[in-house]
Amino acid sequence: MTTIGFIGSGNIGSSIARAAIARGDEVVLSNSRGPETLAGLVAELGPRARAATTAEAARAGDLLVVTIPFGAINQLPVEPFVGKIVMDTNNYYPERDGVFDEVENGAITVSGVLQRHLVGSRIVKAFNHIQAMQILSTATPSGTPGRRALAIAGDDEPAKKAVADFIDGIGFDTVDVGRLSESWRIDVGTPGYGAELTAAELEAALAASVRPGRR
Repeated sequence: MTTIGFIGSGNIGSSIARAAIARGDEVVLSNSRGPETLAGLVAELGPRARAATTAEAARAGDLLVVTIPFGAINQLPVEPFVGKIVMDTNNYYPERDGVFDEVENGAITVSGVLQRHLVGSRIVKAFNHIQAMQILSTATPSGTPGRRALAIAGDDEPAKKAVADFIDGIGFDTVDVGRLSESWRIDVGTPGYGAELTAAELEAALAASVRPGRR
């Protein structure tokens, strides 16, 4: 049984948690407001869910999901994430997060910022281009014709394999974008962002992406 630790338990986090529980996993939820504020969600999810602090969730998880606003990334404690496989769902929205010049000019990717902060972790970009409700509503069993695909990117091949296996287990094919430096191909505004695409269609959309920024 796999334990999935959640750093952030909003719409995306709670939807992935529901999918993980349906797969047979256990989940440890956290947010910035404290475990007691997650009592209702834990009760809804049932006996395979519990709430904890951010550090506790990070230490408990075999796989982690970081799903917090981009502007809060540098507030995360580093030590609990060392050695962990971390799925980064984040997107950069300057109107929400403030202007981040390195992302704006293409010097670093959104997930690259998280990897730089969480030294020693194994970041895999995932789940950033699907709506929260669709994590459950568009999932289908492996081998289903026209199955939706999700993009992943990362610098650690075993970490990407673990994430791909998890994503397959909750209902989606995966397309490997490549290293974190290529993860901009599925950022906000690219052809694959938000679209319901098969693996072949997603590969074509990724290839057609033009890097945002560089201005």
